[in-house]
Amino acid sequence: MQTEQNPGLFKRNAPIAGEADAIERAKNGDPDAFARLYALHKRRVYTLCLRMLSNVSEAEDMTQEAFLHLFRKLHSFRGESAFSTWLHRLTVNLVLMHLRKKDLQLVSLEETINPSEEDAPKRDFGSRDAQLSGSVDRVTLERAVAMLPPGYRMVFVLHDVEGFEHNEIATMLECSTGNSKSQLHKARLRLRELLREPQNLQPENRKMETPR
Repeated sequence: MQTEQNPGLFKRNAPIAGEADAIERAKNGDPDAFARLYALHKRRVYTLCLRMLSNVSEAEDMTQEAFLHLFRKLHSFRGESAFSTWLHRLTVNLVLMHLRKKDLQLVSLEETINPSEEDAPKRDFGSRDAQLSGSVDRVTLERAVAMLPPGYRMVFVLHDVEGFEHNEIATMLECSTGNSKSQLHKARLRLRELLREPQNLQPENRKMETPR
């Protein structure tokens, strides 16, 4: 049914010009436009969920939940950032809420820098780790990340993969910035250990699938 404000808006056969057009039409209830957004972003949303949860079934469920939430919240997107960035943050927040409902301790506040390490060489915990960037094939690294403890994995994915700053991660996980840096440091150390033992990274029930 056409509206006075938007004549012809719901013509199902009208071509969609691009993402911006799909967003505006989806805001007004065009199902084809929303289907276009789903097709454009489902793979990346699923991959993010899988990296954070390390569980195929949960990742599939959370991907669907993310797009249901998107359907309800799309009207609030104002274009102040890239749509992919906005959807990314929406997905991260949903996954974190999901984990909190399960009472999973994402980051132990006890896991701070060990005082006994004060005499060790100083490290920049906020910098990118060259040993984990580009020198390892993607599949092997994905498997290693999936084997990290939940707290380590969460901070590593948010910082090194998704590009969030430590202050943002601290807000998301309700911990200190120092704690986020410490978790990242320990995650990288554990990853190096795992990558030195490739026999432990053979896939068993951990299938890195993408939604159809």
